[in-house]
Amino acid sequence: MTEFPHLLAPLDLGHVTLPNRVLMGSMHTGLEETGDWNRVATFYAERAAGEVALMVTGGMAPNREGGVFAGAAGLFTDRDIANHRIVTGRVHDAGGRIAMQILHAGRYAYSPECVAPSALKSPISPFAPRALDAEGIEKQIADIVTAATRAREAGYDGVEVMGSEGYFLNQFLVTHTNRREDDWGGSYANRMRLPVEVVRRVRAAVGPDFIIIYRISLIDLIPDGSSWPEVVQLARAIEGAGASILNTGIGWHEAR
Repeated sequence: MTEFPHLLAPLDLGHVTLPNRVLMGSMHTGLEETGDWNRVATFYAERAAGEVALMVTGGMAPNREGGVFAGAAGLFTDRDIANHRIVTGRVHDAGGRIAMQILHAGRYAYSPECVAPSALKSPISPFAPRALDAEGIEKQIADIVTAATRAREAGYDGVEVMGSEGYFLNQFLVTHTNRREDDWGGSYANRMRLPVEVVRRVRAAVGPDFIIIYRISLIDLIPDGSSWPEVVQLARAIEGAGASILNTGIGWHEAR
């Protein structure tokens, strides 16, 4: 363990101190779609008992069009809150902390209702997305923010905003998928506006004592992906907007 002297050291996030720096990253278990939230709770509670400092759930859709597939688990109605409370309650009883990942799939949504910055079909999906207008973008932001406030109400210790792996927010960042000529496209300052604005508004909505993780793509592995200076610029802007932790991802799902 001497090779990693800080791994088990506490991590001060300002409003909370994690007992170590071990984070269980998000993964799709498939349990959420069964409707048996007690099974979901058992899965995470067992890992909380292993003393991982912070867990991140599988991706939860903020709205129907943002789900990875039709019927994907999410937190986009108040009725969903009770199901998620089963999970957070069991995790806390086991002494753990858990954040909910907010995952908007964008053009990766396996649905004819998918939306994106531009109407460019993904090579791994049969569905062409609908390009959002300015009002549509504002709706997606509002839905993500609402999902974060519902997550807090459901007892989560934080949220992770998915901005990597080629999903919705990542799609706005690069000219590979963003051909817009308005305030949400063109220059890099405009293309990074959406993820920064999402984090800023989530922080304003949930307050200072709530963990916000932003999953950032370090290397896209696609044509016309983000450059390293752009990644650094985004990371600094996301931190300035209120993120507590940056969690890194590599590669879009369509990368070859």
